[in-house]
Amino acid sequence: MDLGLADRVVLLTGATRGIGLATARAFAAEGARVVLTYCHAKAEADALVAELGGPARASAVRYALDEPGSPEAAVAEATARWGAVDVLVANAHRRGPRRAPGVRFEQVPEQEWRATLTDNLAGTVRTAQLVLPGMRKRGWGRVLLLSSHVATHGRGGQEVYGAAKAALHGLARSLAWEAGPDGVLVNVVAPGLTLTEGVLEKLPAALREEERGRTPTARLSDPADVARAVVFLGSDANSNINGQVLHVDGGR
Repeated sequence: MDLGLADRVVLLTGATRGIGLATARAFAAEGARVVLTYCHAKAEADALVAELGGPARASAVRYALDEPGSPEAAVAEATARWGAVDVLVANAHRRGPRRAPGVRFEQVPEQEWRATLTDNLAGTVRTAQLVLPGMRKRGWGRVLLLSSHVATHGRGGQEVYGAAKAALHGLARSLAWEAGPDGVLVNVVAPGLTLTEGVLEKLPAALREEERGRTPTARLSDPADVARAVVFLGSDANSNINGQVLHVDGGR
């Protein structure tokens, strides 16, 4: 199937690890040009640019969720280099610090939970605002918001992160009405527990096995599973899926 992504310009936030890295590779494999964003991992981002074909096919720009002006810089890089952003994949996120044992939700300092809520939502909203005018003008665009199973299933200790990710579901649903008539489709991809580097490093094997046993497919997703879903929804092959939340979790 031709996904119609040859020479489309993809702006992908949070591209140097895990799902973002797999998504960058998947879009590049379909012939898209990819603007990668990173926060701290410049060396990794530069190496990925080289892997994806060098400056003719990819570029990297710093993007920090808590820094005003980061969305503007990322969109400006894409526009200056290739004239447009056809696909936005908002993958960058901030989980926030884990609560210490014995610390309850009501004891979390306001500055901590407010930063988690703001960083995970405000940057995505602003970046979408910046890319939408060009998509409307061209009559074609795709906006993909990366959520989490925490938004729908919950998890103790991640209340505010879950709230921020759930807000993306509402954003996509309403933005689908706003931008759909102009040829812009907006959707959410919500991965379940995914075998990223972070999960493999931090989640004990016994717990991973327990989660696998609770999954109808009898396996946990890897980043490529999520990336394939993102690429499909961000392509011409998706002609009328709009305002939806796609769970990539093996049926959980």
